[in-house]
Amino acid sequence: MSLQTAIISVKNLMDKDPIIDRIFLVKDKNIGTGKNGKMFLTTLLADKTGQLDARLWDNVDTVSALFEIGDLVKVKGVVQIYNQKKQFVIHRLENAAELNLNKDDYFVESEKIDTAVLLIKLLGFVEKIQAPPIKQLCLDCLNDEEIKTKLLIAPAAKTVHHALRGGLLKHIVSICQIMEFMGNHYHFLNKDLLIFGALFHDLGKIWELDITSHDQIYYTEKGQLLGHMNLACELIDKKTAKILGFPEDLKTILKHIILSHHGKIEYGSPKLPMFPEALVIAMVDEFDSKVDQVFNFVTGERQSGEKWSRYSEFLERYFYLEELKGKWT
Repeated sequence: MSLQTAIISVKNLMDKDPIIDRIFLVKDKNIGTGKNGKMFLTTLLADKTGQLDARLWDNVDTVSALFEIGDLVKVKGVVQIYNQKKQFVIHRLENAAELNLNKDDYFVESEKIDTAVLLIKLLGFVEKIQAPPIKQLCLDCLNDEEIKTKLLIAPAAKTVHHALRGGLLKHIVSICQIMEFMGNHYHFLNKDLLIFGALFHDLGKIWELDITSHDQIYYTEKGQLLGHMNLACELIDKKTAKILGFPEDLKTILKHIILSHHGKIEYGSPKLPMFPEALVIAMVDEFDSKVDQVFNFVTGERQSGEKWSRYSEFLERYFYLEELKGKWT
């Protein structure tokens, strides 16, 4: 029998409800400092019934060293209402690795992405590219078996956005769809460069990130040492060397799109976008990433049964959790 049988679901937990030796999957973990200067541990604990915002106030360094994101932990504590929100105060936490539990009993599967369909859609966008050298470069990459195999499973990020199996391809196709509109709406833009940017801006992440069978995402050694922008620029050099007469000035333009797509120096861009297409690619990349981030955060927070979310460190705000789509129709 699963250890999850006959337990109170996260949504139904009430103020002062005890939690004794319950198993959770760790989805997030951070150490903060209170106004009194004392450290505290915040963690997001999840099982198949929902997710719970948790806090630990004592022995923070010692307890934090016991586990990482993606681990199963056994916890004891009590639920309390703080600022009109449900919060779990941890009294005791142990890593549950030695219990040899089946993580599938606690792991909620991520969204299933049909990457085969998305790849066909992506090829459709590439086929519309008018400039022969850009089209050839894109097709040579998508027809490369190593690239295609990795692209079908690659996440787009470790935690922030599209952080799941196939997330990178979903992100790329989403941006292609936006770029098609942008190119039609703003006639002065080069549509070929927009589609190239959609495909290539994060393509280096197929080597920068890897994902386990339980969708735990980690940085590869190459990713840590070089980063996805450098890896994508190396790919351009490798592929264009095999395309006869590939224009050098075009190669420079394409590399600039990759190196500037984070938009700002403080966001990790070696260069600021210096022509309209590069700027649009950076803006749309941030837009698509932010929309996905908000959607996933709000969707996850709704599992708590609360009206307001916990504070989002990335987005620097609380979110109202009521479903508004179709409410007044």
